[in-house]
Amino acid sequence: MDSEVGPLRTVLLHRPGNELKRLTPRNNDQLLFDSIPWVDRAQQEHDAFAEVLRGRGVEVLLLTDVLTEALADARAHAAGVHAAVNDLRLGENLADSLRSYLSRVDPPTLTEVLTGGMTFEELPAAEGPSLVRKMHHPHDFAVDPLPNLLFTRDSSVWIADRVAISSLAMPARRRETALLDLIYAYHPRFRHAARAYGAHSAPVEGGDVMLLAPGVLAVGVGERTTPAGAESLARSVFADDLAHTVLAVPIEQERATMHLDTVCTMVDSDAVVMYPLARDSLVAYPMRPGDDGSVRVDGPEPFLHAAAEAMGIEKLRVIDTGLDPVTAEREQWDDGNNTLALAPGVVVGYERNVETNARLEEAGIEVLAIAGSELGSGRGGPRCMSCPIVRSPAD
Repeated sequence: MDSEVGPLRTVLLHRPGNELKRLTPRNNDQLLFDSIPWVDRAQQEHDAFAEVLRGRGVEVLLLTDVLTEALADARAHAAGVHAAVNDLRLGENLADSLRSYLSRVDPPTLTEVLTGGMTFEELPAAEGPSLVRKMHHPHDFAVDPLPNLLFTRDSSVWIADRVAISSLAMPARRRETALLDLIYAYHPRFRHAARAYGAHSAPVEGGDVMLLAPGVLAVGVGERTTPAGAESLARSVFADDLAHTVLAVPIEQERATMHLDTVCTMVDSDAVVMYPLARDSLVAYPMRPGDDGSVRVDGPEPFLHAAAEAMGIEKLRVIDTGLDPVTAEREQWDDGNNTLALAPGVVVGYERNVETNARLEEAGIEVLAIAGSELGSGRGGPRCMSCPIVRSPAD
């Protein structure tokens, strides 16, 4: 897979589950949600999203299905138990009791604990007194839920035929990496996949990684991906001959622009939809391999110029989010820029971004509009909710 817009063949999604039911006004900020979603409606919206993809010939893999299948391998099961149990939180005795219990449960049950979490009230009975159990509220989490699993783009990204396991920056999301690492290591479909980046490297999140063209990556650097992460990823893809240019793109460290794909996404082989306030201010630091295995860093220079030059085209077409500053800001917040390309010139976007969708269609882009009133409560659109695994080459 070497582009953002080649015909999409296989994608990994996560259907919202009980982990969203764990969100309360007391914990939603810590778990990175701006509001508490209506879970049944979120599931309906996600099912409709998946059906749009299937209707265009895309194979949809669901994360809980592949995780459960991977956990059938005893080594994966042991790794899953290890990922779930935090000795520092539970203390030695309670951790041993939970570890013993989880080692005996079947793969579907372990999948539910790994994704939906477990409260102290739900812990198996332990022999002897436990200060940890007594001093925690029954509804405190002994194993944290992972509501952000919905956004499968962030935890792994495929570059060519290799998978990069992300190193997630926020504490609420770090255990997601262990689950994706487990899937790619033990699921029969993926166990032979080569790695392009390691989960324990400097922070890089998939929402910041864009495959602009064969051999050209853009990596947002901001709230979630660090300069060290961008440089480490560049070094890795250069060593594996997966790219000749990586553009490090600084973005504001704000909630509204947490990833590069909240600022712009590819909608055709030569076109992006972009937040207009970023059009002139966005810059890039081009990185290319040095003669001695080092990374040569140039710039900064305007992002649009650097991208077009690296892609070998005259210029990138830019389609603005919204028609005026207020609409642009509203629709950027509502993930108007966060589209998922199913093929060159065909994208999925949220239906509520009326102005942005109209501008895309005026530019010749087909927009498959989906509902997202509940799915968007964690700040993510169709691109955020999808991890493309296989794309055909773009024409």
